[in-house]
Amino acid sequence: MSEPILACRNLSKSYRDGEKTVNVLTSLNFSLLAGESVAIVGRSGSGKSTLLNLLGGLDVPSSGSVSVSGREMALMTENERCDWRNQQLGFVFQFHHLLPEFTAVEAVAMPARIAGLDRDKAIEKAASLLAQVGLEERLHHRPNALSGGERQRVAIARALVNRPSCVLMDEPTGNLDPESAEQVLDLMVSLEREDTAFVVVTHDMRIAQRMNRVMTLTRGALLLS
Repeated sequence: MSEPILACRNLSKSYRDGEKTVNVLTSLNFSLLAGESVAIVGRSGSGKSTLLNLLGGLDVPSSGSVSVSGREMALMTENERCDWRNQQLGFVFQFHHLLPEFTAVEAVAMPARIAGLDRDKAIEKAASLLAQVGLEERLHHRPNALSGGERQRVAIARALVNRPSCVLMDEPTGNLDPESAEQVLDLMVSLEREDTAFVVVTHDMRIAQRMNRVMTLTRGALLLS
């Protein structure tokens, strides 16, 4: 059997609130193979973004573990974790977080440059990805010259430029009109066929139902819907 790309084992997260302990996540067990996709749904405040931050190594668990491509995130130094995230994971958020001073191709090339690729090769790789997402005519446009759907496609291309094993998405279509959301969803489904795994936190059941699995986060537990 293939080793999971992403796995959490007995994952728990709690916070102190004055004298009280607030348990957000309790003993979650979950794994994802190459090319699989899962939607995580649940009420606001149920811990979906907390879970995504733990899966991405942006936060550390109170107990349990998260492994990405066979390596446990909490056992790495901060520098090792940053390097591993850059190599293995892509992130797409509800707000695209594109810096206004960079063109589309420069924004997409940035993770590759951080990974050590020289500028010309990084730009070439970024341009190729933008062409794949239908933005070959928009390479040198800055975010204020792009539509919402175009900005989100740039963000997806940026998440994919280092060919990560898994892409984590937090409400990726939350600010898009229905047509743009459908374009982004079609793009995700096509990329999944290339063995990219996806974890998508969403309130949009149209997106959730297009994933291989739908899981509901409720009362700190992750349940198959």
